[in-house]
Amino acid sequence: MHMMKVRQLTLPTVLAGLLLAGCGSNPSKTSGAGDDVVFPDPARATVPEGSFVNIENLRKVAPGVSKRQLYAMLGTPHFNEGVFGVREWNYLFDFRKVDGESFSCQYQVHFDKDGKASAFYWKPASCKSVIDRPVEPVAAQPSVALPAQPIRLSSDALFAFDSAMLTEQGREHLSGLLKQVQSASQIEDILVVGYTDRIGTDGYNRALSRRRAESVRDYLVSGGVSAETIQVEGRGEADPVVQCTDHEHARLIACLAPNRRVELSGSARS
Repeated sequence: MHMMKVRQLTLPTVLAGLLLAGCGSNPSKTSGAGDDVVFPDPARATVPEGSFVNIENLRKVAPGVSKRQLYAMLGTPHFNEGVFGVREWNYLFDFRKVDGESFSCQYQVHFDKDGKASAFYWKPASCKSVIDRPVEPVAAQPSVALPAQPIRLSSDALFAFDSAMLTEQGREHLSGLLKQVQSASQIEDILVVGYTDRIGTDGYNRALSRRRAESVRDYLVSGGVSAETIQVEGRGEADPVVQCTDHEHARLIACLAPNRRVELSGSARS
């Protein structure tokens, strides 16, 4: 009694078998894959029901991969294509939906004269989306609205005496305000108004208060706030917050400090 030897199939053996096999398929064109792309009849596949494929392996397929590499990633083509001199491989892949149902897609690889993959096609064309990586949802940053009442900033905390140039301490004060304005996505217009105390002439105080408002505006713009959304005004000693009757100069200046301020208010989209 003679025993038959079972020969283990190796990759070269499989590739050689593919070389000897014929195409033997009935082609059909598909829309969305190019005018010259023709797909074989799925009924003539060696695995007519299709085979499930590792999607991560599909994502690794790219122009320049060899047939050996493609075989290692995707397996044997499903329509009896050969290897050497063959310029096209076809597959019939199955995929699983979230609800558990499956669907099939045809996948075609074209090779250049050197046997390197050069183009890839799907039927239907929408199947290409199976290799798209899911987009990680970006957590929405909460929008922090500006308060209904104007934000009041002390001029003494922002500027040196009789100056419209922001101090380093003033910039630190404004940095928190800048973050609040940047996150308030509903803001359409910002009004920056500068005020002084009643010491000095009306004309001088109006000019100084406007320059201070402009300095605050320029800081916000440098932080990315659109200059077109910001309006500035200088109102001098108008709209005082406190009334002081002190006659001694130093005490009067200290008492009038709340009047020296910059106020910001915003109008929101309805």
